[in-house]
Amino acid sequence: MFMMFENGVAAEEIPGARWQKSSASAGIGNCVEVAGLGNGGVAVRNSRDASGPALIFTGDEMRAFVAGAKNGEFDDLDKPDC
Repeated sequence: MFMMFENGVAAEEIPGARWQKSSASAGIGNCVEVAGLGNGGVAVRNSRDASGPALIFTGDEMRAFVAGAKNGEFDDLDKPDC
């Protein structure tokens, strides 16, 4: 049986989490880290607050987000509003 986690759980309270960050982060401290959960879900945390809250997503939610990112659907988020 897999443990279930709620959004906002302290990242350090997810036992056995192996946090990963993108190589594109270039080690400058502005990283989003992800950890796979035993139930197919994914936890996401801010590397600047490694013991802070983690957002928990189902596998389907994370696949939809990654597909959207690959398709460029979020490319305008880093542009200032007009």
